[in-house]
Amino acid sequence: MRYFDLHCDTITECWHRNLSLKTNTLQVGLDRADRFEAYAQCYAVWIPDELRGEKAFQRFQQVTQRFYNELEQVKELARPCTTPAERVDSCSEKKHCAILTVENASVLGGNLEKVRTLAESGVKLCTLTWNGENELGRGARAPGLTGLTTFGKQAVKEMERSGIIADVSHASPELFWDVIKIAAQPVVASHSNAKSLCDHPRNLTDEQFKAIRDSGGLVGLNLVSFFLRDKPEQASSDDILRHAEHFLNLGGEDVLAIGSDWDGSAPEDFPLSGIQEIPALYERFRNNGFGQEITDKIFFRNADDFFHQENLL
Repeated sequence: MRYFDLHCDTITECWHRNLSLKTNTLQVGLDRADRFEAYAQCYAVWIPDELRGEKAFQRFQQVTQRFYNELEQVKELARPCTTPAERVDSCSEKKHCAILTVENASVLGGNLEKVRTLAESGVKLCTLTWNGENELGRGARAPGLTGLTTFGKQAVKEMERSGIIADVSHASPELFWDVIKIAAQPVVASHSNAKSLCDHPRNLTDEQFKAIRDSGGLVGLNLVSFFLRDKPEQASSDDILRHAEHFLNLGGEDVLAIGSDWDGSAPEDFPLSGIQEIPALYERFRNNGFGQEITDKIFFRNADDFFHQENLL
């Protein structure tokens, strides 16, 4: 099978805990990637809300350096992918395609010039906020009713010019709709589920999903229990299929992808243990009403087709 995942926090954990990307105790380890015919993974540099200004940018630089150092150590297995040609070559050679992203645009520190720096570093996707408020606007857990700031609107436009996709996972409702209003490029929610099935502030309403669908964007199914079920202790892999079916019923056949959030929460917060369980999940989709074509779209083709667009990966 083929697997394309829009979000994990693994490289930040590798940096934080001084672990290898190849062999580790995390949910993503490249020594377990040989079960995929093709495997593309977006690796997020996570910027905590408490890091601001130059400290946030220093965190980005440190984790990014670790990202490229780790890939250099396993170049027989993987490569960083910043262009469609590199991604196609990686897949054809059965090498892991590693894509750099950022979680929390506080990394910019209110400086538009840093958008270009991110692009030059290989960043292809950036969430505009994390849970709190930053220079761009209000995250999903910050109090208030504000959306994008003036700087936030400028930053979205500059990201689009620079080939960085605006990611609205973690956005407040007001910020989400402000992005939809001004975006000229497709919008992505890399790791968010259906709010009508699990009433978490990070999940998407049906109207939000449809807006992303109409923009030509993507929504990645989040595998963390908190986003799968109102009683997370009862969450199982059945709930992943439940959220997928809901989004498909909203016209999401070409929109839905996987955004696992691996290593973004404690291992016990997931109904799956890591990438080694993805093939079994794929088979559950394929054999439980989704069929081969839809399952392959969700697990690979939709994200692959999306990043093949001009100005994207």
